[in-house]
Amino acid sequence: MKKLFITAVTAIMFSVSAFAADGGKKNTTGEANVSYTVLNKFTSDYSDAKNAAWTVTPNCQKVTFTLSGAPMTAFYDLNGSFLGTTQDVAYDVVSEDAKKEIASKYNGYTVNEVIKFQSDGSNPDINTLVYFVDLKKADSEVVLRVTPGEGVYYFKTVK
Repeated sequence: MKKLFITAVTAIMFSVSAFAADGGKKNTTGEANVSYTVLNKFTSDYSDAKNAAWTVTPNCQKVTFTLSGAPMTAFYDLNGSFLGTTQDVAYDVVSEDAKKEIASKYNGYTVNEVIKFQSDGSNPDINTLVYFVDLKKADSEVVLRVTPGEGVYYFKTVK
């Protein structure tokens, strides 16, 4: 009986190690390190996504992809909860009031890039819609956070 038990345990150990041997390899899309929950959520939420490429950091799981011809990025926390998506957008989507405030406070700067961050609203600590406006001047670059209905806020200095 003891030999049968040891044989069974040895067989299980070999099968588990053989099954897991490929788990540490990173494939071209980076899916090897992404949680099963996140992969399923992404596939369900973005079934028409093309060219998905995954990155896992110590803080989140991120996927860049194309949806209806537009490049996007989706973010999930390490527990598998959806955080939001980002997408490059035109400055035109920023409200006129915000544009006036930016023009008066950041005279001489030009708009370099606008990124839209949108969450599903499930996390009360994260705004549902925020625009990050990158402004450049010859010797400096700043990023502003524009929250519709709330205003324009300094976010960070790039240089």
